Amino acid sequence: MYNLLRNKYLGIDIFSGIGGLSLGALNAGINVCLAIEKDKHAVKTFKKNHPKTDIICADIRDIEPTKLIKETPFIIFGGPPCQGFSVSNRQTRTIDNENNSLFHEFLRFVKELSPTWFLFENVEGITSFNKGETLKYIIEQFEELGYKTSHTVLYASDYGVPQHRNRFFIVGNKQNIEFEFPEKFEDMVTLEEAINDLPLLDNGANIDSLPYRKDVKVSSYALLMRNNSPHSTQNYVSKNADYIIERYKYIQQGQNWRAIPEHLMSNYKNKNNCHSGIYKRLDLKKPSVVISNYRKNMLIHPIQDRGLSVREAARIQSFPDNFIFEGTIHYIQQHIGNAVPPLLAEAIFKQILRY
Repeated sequence: MYNLLRNKYLGIDIFSGIGGLSLGALNAGINVCLAIEKDKHAVKTFKKNHPKTDIICADIRDIEPTKLIKETPFIIFGGPPCQGFSVSNRQTRTIDNENNSLFHEFLRFVKELSPTWFLFENVEGITSFNKGETLKYIIEQFEELGYKTSHTVLYASDYGVPQHRNRFFIVGNKQNIEFEFPEKFEDMVTLEEAINDLPLLDNGANIDSLPYRKDVKVSSYALLMRNNSPHSTQNYVSKNADYIIERYKYIQQGQNWRAIPEHLMSNYKNKNNCHSGIYKRLDLKKPSVVISNYRKNMLIHPIQDRGLSVREAARIQSFPDNFIFEGTIHYIQQHIGNAVPPLLAEAIFKQILRY
């Protein structure tokens, strides 16, 4: 049984992943006392970076919240697995996919623990999934539990994150407050501002610690991400085959696979099936495209013929340089791509606390 009397703003993170939402909540002033996550690899990273938060590694369907927690939390937040709701994932975008029903577990936790506030996060595709009926049902269920809700799609690039990543949010409260989502920031952060001070690397680099570059201007965003870290950590780059690197050489900033000469794409039976995000070289002067699993998409560094490093991807997601990712590079890349950008989360949590 967990005693939550450590702070009046007590938070519980369910479906926590590596803790992007938790980091945003902590930075906003919420005491994240408990997290729940099924993926044991993600749990290792969460524990490493949130040592004061108790985390349970288990299937949420097997957990009885009232047996764990005594008091009423201030807020419950989380994002049920969302791949099935994604418009790009046709194979799992069905009602029959059991992961698409995990939002019931979020509803169950809210019903049984009755927090003052909740924050529900997901992909934008949930708004059109099942012709909008699923979202309508979720909102109706929250309202039947006595919550006044607001929902919208937010772009991370509007809140200090150097990435055009959109996420769907529902915020609800039991105080009948008409919640308004935070206003957009005045300026967007470009990729150049985000990663320009990080070390130049080779294809397949595997260097744990390197000095920051001294030959470039360091942006305010980069200083924020350094967070007093003395060096750049986890400079890990997936090793691409030589023929992949050869393709990279033909792609300019902002271009994708279409710039690759025909004779280098002979192994593709039908190039028309290639997604526009494949073989995308990032543009220094703009926020990044959505990175998701950047290795599978073969996103290309803006000025070097290689994929992104772990630290570069973390910067693009707004994880600070002292946030350390556990596990193999395969798991790290997936976990970074799945996470909610902490700066986006922080903006929403700060707005909640203003009420």
